Amino acid sequence: MHNMTAGVTPVGAGIDDISWNILGQTYIPKQVTESSFSWHATFPPDTFVPPHIHPDQDEFIYMLDGHFDLMLDGQDAGADAGDLIRLPRGIPHGIFNKSGKPVTCLFWVSPTGGLWDLFHKISNVPDPGEVVRLAAEHGVNFLPPPEEG
Repeated sequence: MHNMTAGVTPVGAGIDDISWNILGQTYIPKQVTESSFSWHATFPPDTFVPPHIHPDQDEFIYMLDGHFDLMLDGQDAGADAGDLIRLPRGIPHGIFNKSGKPVTCLFWVSPTGGLWDLFHKISNVPDPGEVVRLAAEHGVNFLPPPEEG
């Protein structure tokens, strides 16, 4: 884990020039310590993070550009540029870009937990089932899809 130093991380830059491809989204880590982890994310149109739970982390998303449709604890919500999405630990949430345009945002979690290691392992993994399996090993629990009916 990195020790945080004072400074400015320039636009487009991240930690050690890392850029992760997570199910078609681009995540660029900006800061990581044991207590918190932040990353810039770009969600192309029609990409999403299925409903899941972080049992031991609070998560935040600051919207830079675009619109997300959200599932927050079973309720539908939306977020636009300038909005802050608050995702307390233990609350199921899903993030969907149905806008037809890219979404850019800044995510952060506290504490970091296993998320840094998870992103390393699932970058460029095309199989959602394998992503779900690896996530469960790193403290992120995806919910089963809703039953058709």
